[in-house]
Amino acid sequence: MRLSPEMSKSHLYDTSRFIPATEKMITEVKKSLLKLYQQRIKSYDEILDAQGQVKPYWKKLFENLEKLGINELEVRNQEVINKLRENGVTYNVYGTPDEMSRPWRLDPIPFLLEKKEWDDISKGLKQRATLLDLMLKDIYGPQLLIKNGIIPAELVYDNSGFFRPCFDVKIAAEKQLLMYAADIARGPDGRMWIVDNRTQAPSGSGYAVENRSVMSKILPELTDGMFVSRLSPFFTSLHQQVIALSHKQNPCIVYLTPGSRNETYFEHAYLAASLGYTLVQGDDLMVRDGFVWLKSIEGLEKVDVIIRRVDDEWCDPLELREDSRLGVPGLLQAARSGNVCIINPPGSSVLENSALLAFMAPACRFLLNEELLLPSIATWWCGQPNELQFVLDNLPKLIVKKANRKQVFRSKFGSSLSEQALEDLKKSILQAPHEYVAQEEISLSTTPSLVNGELEPRLAAIRVFLVAHDNDYQVMQGGLTRSSAEKDRFAVSNQHGGVSKDTWIISDALPAQQERMVLNRHDFNNPHTSLPSRSAESLFWIGRYGERVMALAKLLQIIINVLQERRRFAGALKVEQLDILLQSLTHLTLTYPGFLIEDKEEMLKNPYPELQSLVYDSYKMGSVASSLTSLVNNLIAVSDKWNYDTWRVIYQIKNSLNKIKHPEKSELTKANNMQKVLEKLSNRIFTFYGIVTETMPRESGLYVLETGKLIERILSKISVLRTIFTIKNETNIENDLIELVLINHHLLVQYRQIYKSHFSLDSMLDMVLLGQNLPYSLAYQLDTLGTYVSKLPKTTQPHRLNQAEKAVLEASTKVKLADINELVSTAPDSTFRATLDKLLADVFQHISDVTNHLTDLYFTHTEIQHALLGIIENTATHEI
Repeated sequence: MRLSPEMSKSHLYDTSRFIPATEKMITEVKKSLLKLYQQRIKSYDEILDAQGQVKPYWKKLFENLEKLGINELEVRNQEVINKLRENGVTYNVYGTPDEMSRPWRLDPIPFLLEKKEWDDISKGLKQRATLLDLMLKDIYGPQLLIKNGIIPAELVYDNSGFFRPCFDVKIAAEKQLLMYAADIARGPDGRMWIVDNRTQAPSGSGYAVENRSVMSKILPELTDGMFVSRLSPFFTSLHQQVIALSHKQNPCIVYLTPGSRNETYFEHAYLAASLGYTLVQGDDLMVRDGFVWLKSIEGLEKVDVIIRRVDDEWCDPLELREDSRLGVPGLLQAARSGNVCIINPPGSSVLENSALLAFMAPACRFLLNEELLLPSIATWWCGQPNELQFVLDNLPKLIVKKANRKQVFRSKFGSSLSEQALEDLKKSILQAPHEYVAQEEISLSTTPSLVNGELEPRLAAIRVFLVAHDNDYQVMQGGLTRSSAEKDRFAVSNQHGGVSKDTWIISDALPAQQERMVLNRHDFNNPHTSLPSRSAESLFWIGRYGERVMALAKLLQIIINVLQERRRFAGALKVEQLDILLQSLTHLTLTYPGFLIEDKEEMLKNPYPELQSLVYDSYKMGSVASSLTSLVNNLIAVSDKWNYDTWRVIYQIKNSLNKIKHPEKSELTKANNMQKVLEKLSNRIFTFYGIVTETMPRESGLYVLETGKLIERILSKISVLRTIFTIKNETNIENDLIELVLINHHLLVQYRQIYKSHFSLDSMLDMVLLGQNLPYSLAYQLDTLGTYVSKLPKTTQPHRLNQAEKAVLEASTKVKLADINELVSTAPDSTFRATLDKLLADVFQHISDVTNHLTDLYFTHTEIQHALLGIIENTATHEI
């Protein structure tokens, strides 16, 4: 198009007209993030005050967001995702194929509340915690609430959280409800409403800390011009309360988890490690003489305090749910006798009945002679005739839930149900009215969330945490906010796709400086940490499975290299050599018949299908996929032992496992790609070894792991040596095999430096068996194994060698006394090296015996005390 003379002259130097459209759009968005967000608001939003004006601290946050830019925010969001994955932060969603590895989700836009408002909210939360504490003591005490008609008897006696054996299970403290969490959300009146109570084993505080840690590292700019309260004082109070309950200078405190399959297992391991408590499962504990004991590799250790994350009914199979394998038989009697303190005491789940929300106001007036400071969301229990009729008449406007949370039932939103679905729901309610409650479906507040590269309003709720402190409660200065993934739908649970947020309590001035964790001086008097037998066994098998994967990966790489050379340089490989290597592979993995079948001509021509199955088939015991799966499961089982650097490598190892389990996605079955996968996997496991060796305390945990690693390394190297060299072969074949074995022992460079290019069996065996300074020589590994075994605790005869030490010493002595010339010799008219075979067989047996002796010494405590019970696992109800 031609420009008129006037336009040409007037805009000859107006370069702004030629700014690309995309750049102008980005500039426009940067200037109007707040305005664009305001246009999307459809109901009451957290950024607005009662007059519809943007709150000052939210305005400041948007200014910081605009400085950062939406594009950079997306980049940082990906960094947040990566950081959470690297740190191993997971939340297990039940019923999904990937429930064991679901990453935690964190929205980079925090949830903001002003300190002044938070102080008012905190008063209401403290009142609610005090009220619930009094209700708990009344329900398992005089039951005045029932006798005076304040709450219906059915809500106690027909409550799945009410347990008669818990009547006299008390804590030796004024407060029985030591830990409490409440879900709160802002109602249409602008006040925070309590939506739900968590009293038996409140979850989420660990995730709140991790959210804060990640946000402070990746998005520190968002706090510019604002003062954000710290979370650490809450945990300091928690620790001080726990220490006070123990009444001992150096108490044994354990953190009881249902196990790695629980949805919040990451948090269990995270908090146990952060607070310095021992992470245990039910089988790590036992009751004897009225006391609870921790089964550690040093023997039995008396337990003073149990912070439990196992639901009430699963705590004690003797008095509660008899098919539980998560609890401790006799635990209630030990607590009843005052010999152990349990936080929170079993039976406290009675307060989690949703129907109790309908009776909080009269209960507060009765027990505290006060009005509720924080309202509960409007709730109707269908066990009362008038309330039942109201619910049936107004079902399209209500949310229907089961009164007892333990009954699996997803909330029904009446407004989204069809007429037929509403009729079906009415019938269900009428069949058992007392089992149902209904709550008002109200318009709760929304908050900014990053959704598909844009800031969108999403409904949100905050889980807030309280801990008993002196005669009051301390409120965490923050919490775990969760926003709905669905627009206009209050479904914030992480089980149903909710996304977490960091929660900031904003002050006008810098809060008083506080330490990250304030501990009493006497806490440092005893640096010893207990190692449960179960954890020790997992560490032992981490060493074994890690080395099992390494040994197989190394031998596979050697064989694939040989096959690749054969393909590229025809005739360079004799069939006999390949046959020996492949037989060695089958003996190493114990995947019989494998390459030991009689008619194997076709397998020798094309061994790749079997090699691929040894890498990718997770159902084939002995394969890389199978051993790597076991390695990862054991790594997760002792999550509390790993620091952030270790978790980054574990995340990479898990990535390798995912690729190996799904090779078809990346064409990994090709020989070149298979080699790359094995090489990368080996490097990652080597990195894991290095970080563990450099950072893990020189205590029993490291010694057990290294012992397992060395046992497996010795057994695997012996297996290969025995298969390849106990039968004498032609000199040229044997020379090639010598070179490959040196590669397998990481000794080829050292060998060539000494012997140049001359290969001989006696020189190789002298180095591989007797090298004193070579990490992969048999003598060095046996000496090192003996050192680690000797460092493990001795509970009896501390100045005598135990059976494991004797077995290692005997193996080491036989190797060091061996005569190389005798080892390489054969009888006349025989190709069998009998002396070499006997030596290797004897050492193999001695080292196999070490595993049996260690099991008898340290791992027998992991046997389940109640083995006659059915195998039923509890996934718990610690939903966030």
